[in-house]
Amino acid sequence: MTAAASPVPALDRIRVGSAPDSWGVWFPDDEQQVPWQRFLDEVAEAGYSWIELGPYGYLPTDPARLTEETTRRGLTVSAGTVFTSLHRGPDVWDATWAHVSQVAELTRAMNAGHLVVIPSFWRDDKTAEIIEPRELTAEQWRHLSTGMERLGREVREAYGLEIVVHPHADTHIDTEENVARFLDATDSGLVNLCLDTGHYAYCGGDSVKLIETYGERIGYLHLKQVDPEILADVVKNGVPFGPAVQRGVMCEPPDGVPALEPVLAAAQKLDVDLFAIVEQDMYPCPPDQPFPIAERTRRFLRSCGA
Repeated sequence: MTAAASPVPALDRIRVGSAPDSWGVWFPDDEQQVPWQRFLDEVAEAGYSWIELGPYGYLPTDPARLTEETTRRGLTVSAGTVFTSLHRGPDVWDATWAHVSQVAELTRAMNAGHLVVIPSFWRDDKTAEIIEPRELTAEQWRHLSTGMERLGREVREAYGLEIVVHPHADTHIDTEENVARFLDATDSGLVNLCLDTGHYAYCGGDSVKLIETYGERIGYLHLKQVDPEILADVVKNGVPFGPAVQRGVMCEPPDGVPALEPVLAAAQKLDVDLFAIVEQDMYPCPPDQPFPIAERTRRFLRSCGA
């Protein structure tokens, strides 16, 4: 008699969603991107109930309009996204806060609780031109950490939102060393992390190790995988992130790394509610490409217990 297969443990602290990024959306307005109506239709049809706002201005920015559009599709917003360059010091604060306030206001109006904060790129995300040095000075690290703490404090006070900082390829918060340096320099009461499993692997990091080491700092997840063969070539030849994405470095789960099952299991052990938002960088991509991938990925995550 054959023993019955063990049931997959339910990941009852993980709330799975998706984002415009998985539909090839990187910019508020770009002729190579699908219209926002199609994104909303397809993300709902693919089986997701949570979404992020994506780049501010891609989805409608009028809260009443966006609420109507999401509600009738059974969708709820989990977070907004902002871009910052706080390592440049106090001189950029006013411009940063103007941008953050705009996104935070819409995020709060949609009853979401998080702002995903992406540090500025040292390479242009469209042209791959090197904009500034890859490594920060000690003074710039101080500006970055104190600036993020101030951002976390003021966003919470003004909008009731929590910031989660997103380590990202071609930014200054990327490798295991730099992520640890950033976390060690910031107050866990003000600043936590959006762990993007794909970007962290792209930069050589181990997501399970990070969750097990800095579990109290993990406030949000982006689920993503990289193709190890393409990544090896990207690293060997110093290919910028944008062209690497066009080569397909970010791939469909479960075909890449890291394996998502142990990442999700480690996150579940934290025993806190976490969003896990699926992202597969595909800018630019044919308009018919994202939906079947999103549907298959949702089925795969269900098989993992999510």
